[in-house]
Amino acid sequence: MKKKSNKPDAKRIEQEEAWIGDTVLDLFARSWILENNGTLSGEMLRRMTCNNFLACFGNPTTIEARIGKIYADKGLQPAFDWIEAELLPRFKKQELNLNRQQR
Repeated sequence: MKKKSNKPDAKRIEQEEAWIGDTVLDLFARSWILENNGTLSGEMLRRMTCNNFLACFGNPTTIEARIGKIYADKGLQPAFDWIEAELLPRFKKQELNLNRQQR
């Protein structure tokens, strides 16, 4: 009979980090939208934080877990800096393309 390990498995750790990372991403997105649009936009928030967008970079859970790990290890600003450097450029490009299509 195998003994059950008290050590959490890698999948569970990733899910926990992703849970926190999702919240950090949401906070970044809300702050960025208000700062850059001067108004609330639930649709833009959804586009910036949805799994469909995150899938452009890999597995959405893995991306959120990376954000959560940065937050846990280094704090909020480094997590925001990572989002700004890694995710925001593509989001801006997609928004520009969406705006062109809607004209």
